[in-house]
Amino acid sequence: MATIPVRTPYGPTLGRLLEPWWRAASPLTRMLVRVAAIAAVALAIGVALALLNAHFSTRRPLPFSFAYRGLYRARPDPGGIVKIRRLDSSGHLEDSFAVAPLELPPYTGASQGELPVFADGYIRELERRDTDFVLYGEGLQRINTVPAYDVYYTTTVEGRPMFGRDVLLVAQRAGQRAGVRITMLTTPTANKDVTSPLEVATTGVLLRPYKTFALH
Repeated sequence: MATIPVRTPYGPTLGRLLEPWWRAASPLTRMLVRVAAIAAVALAIGVALALLNAHFSTRRPLPFSFAYRGLYRARPDPGGIVKIRRLDSSGHLEDSFAVAPLELPPYTGASQGELPVFADGYIRELERRDTDFVLYGEGLQRINTVPAYDVYYTTTVEGRPMFGRDVLLVAQRAGQRAGVRITMLTTPTANKDVTSPLEVATTGVLLRPYKTFALH
């Protein structure tokens, strides 16, 4: 095992101390040590990446971006733009953050006046498509100072109960019709601080993408 020359007061190096053992080790032992070293480096890289924020941005069909951590990219739902999620140790869904396009019908005035009207039909469509959908609440909110409309509900996904929160968002420009629908799902057991749909994205892994979401 090669060592780096050092001044005598600072020696011996770890490599020099291990050299006799390394020379006496069998080929199998050396191979196992190399494999363990590679695995340790891969683990360190994985931990570092997990601690860093990931970012997503796009310009089509509408420019937006957000940051996230602890969630991983997955195939978007049909018609969707992006989806990130977290699975538990058995591969079941725990948290999901998905973005899909939205388009308001022609309207006059401000979009925050049209969003509640649009949400009424949107909720009826959710009730029609999802037999497990139960409306929990709704109302105007703001996401990064931009008016939005929230729909809170419970449902079932892959056989598991879920708290759901859909955010309907349109950029604040006169006559703007194109926007996005953010769908956030979490299991009641994923986070002890989330006890109802009203608390989805107020803490935990969904908070970061929600708070950093920005239309451009």
